[in-house]
Amino acid sequence: LRHRLLTIALAVMFFIGSLMLVPYIPTGLFEAGDTGISTVLVDLPPGSTLSDTHRATERLIAELLPHEAVQSILSSEGGEDGINQATLFVRLKPDDERTLSQKEFEQDARQVFQTIPGARISFQSQGASGDGKDLPIILKSDNPSALLESANALTRQMREVPGLVDVTSSTSLVRPEILIQPDPLRAADLGVSVQSIANTAFLATLGDTESDLAEFTLGDRQIPIRVQLAPAYRDQIDTLSQLKVPSQDGTLVPLVAVADIVFGSGPAKIDRFDRARQVTIGGNLQGITLGQGLTAVDQLPALQNLPADVRQQASGDAEIMRDIFSRFLLALGTAVLMIYAVLVLLYNSFLYPAAVMAALPLSVGGALMGLLVTQKPLGLFALIGIVLLMGLVTKNAILLVDYALMAKEQGKSRRQAVVEAGITRLRPILMTSISTMAGMVPIALELGAGGETRSPMAIAVIGGFTTSTLLTLVVVPVFFTYIDGFIAGVSKLWRRLSGSHKPPFHEELVVYKTPTQK
Repeated sequence: LRHRLLTIALAVMFFIGSLMLVPYIPTGLFEAGDTGISTVLVDLPPGSTLSDTHRATERLIAELLPHEAVQSILSSEGGEDGINQATLFVRLKPDDERTLSQKEFEQDARQVFQTIPGARISFQSQGASGDGKDLPIILKSDNPSALLESANALTRQMREVPGLVDVTSSTSLVRPEILIQPDPLRAADLGVSVQSIANTAFLATLGDTESDLAEFTLGDRQIPIRVQLAPAYRDQIDTLSQLKVPSQDGTLVPLVAVADIVFGSGPAKIDRFDRARQVTIGGNLQGITLGQGLTAVDQLPALQNLPADVRQQASGDAEIMRDIFSRFLLALGTAVLMIYAVLVLLYNSFLYPAAVMAALPLSVGGALMGLLVTQKPLGLFALIGIVLLMGLVTKNAILLVDYALMAKEQGKSRRQAVVEAGITRLRPILMTSISTMAGMVPIALELGAGGETRSPMAIAVIGGFTTSTLLTLVVVPVFFTYIDGFIAGVSKLWRRLSGSHKPPFHEELVVYKTPTQK
């Protein structure tokens, strides 16, 4: 109390310094934890048969099943997008029966994935978005060539980022196809239009449209007649080259005379977002958090120098994390406003609650310091812990301010009131704070199921309670003396100017009384 300005200055410096710790704290959404089940996705090149998928799956199971941490494996061959996909559910042994964590097992398994030729194998992300990757990046454009070039460049650069594994791109999935490329000069000499070439190839490979099919009437029903090449001959260039194309004079011209027929490759599928083509490049995280991975990817030259017609679309856990961080200040401000409203009703004053609210910034620094020391990510559960702190730390300040007002009502001086409040309320403040922190210790130590996920919340609460409890006993009395002195000064000035014994805004400056005294 003898150095009030110095005390307030140190409190402000502590709060500002704590905010400067934020860049050094890893950020993310939340840690998935050790669930005991890992999902493996297997993709073979388009055009692979079910037997090819089965052979790759059986070999992968034979490699993973002898692992010391694996208990059983369930496989499902043939995914929603084709028979060239398979999903493996690897069930790990209970925690007390294995020495490796789930992350360590997945790190070992990735070495096995590289021994399976002709297959793209990766672990499915356990994030909140449900995407297959921890860090998906979506590029979209109306220019297919520019989109493909940017996606390939970004894929190569993401594979060089430390901590990013299983980096894949949806453009890497191509399938073989036969390309029929009309020759305009030869077609014009023979009187064949490009439309006729397209119709001939379409009828031979896919058949006519449903509305144009001929129908055979059989009793009371009609059977559509579809004429097309047999499946065994549709991928043979010799057969396709002998297809007859009608010319303008009615003669039939071989397809090979007006078009070039060659083997080629094309995308297995084309994804669109808002009618624009999109490509998804994704990777899993190993040893880094989502925020660290997102920062590293955003600094890659491929994203820094995107063409004008190629745009990046937020997706997955990264999009959820950005939305949470952008709306956190609104949630925090709403919580503080609600606390202030309750305190105004409690003290029947708009000024005395400010002394209680002075304890709130002191808790933020402790929460951030706790996350920094333990290197836990500043994510969803850590932010929940910080919002939770706003309601918990006001308890200590309320005890101090409440007792100081009661002492003043008994006729004690301002200094004597705050000193007696600190001495008298020290024991209940310490008891309630220590009991609250003790209850958070098991969660902070990651004990029990899902402890890894909730650990940042408990660490934030413990760190915030530690600093707020110690600093509240010093800072809150100083703020109280300033506020009480201001109220007394305004009251004295009002009485001197008006000659009234009732201070201005009497309802605001009314002397606080406990319910029993009232």
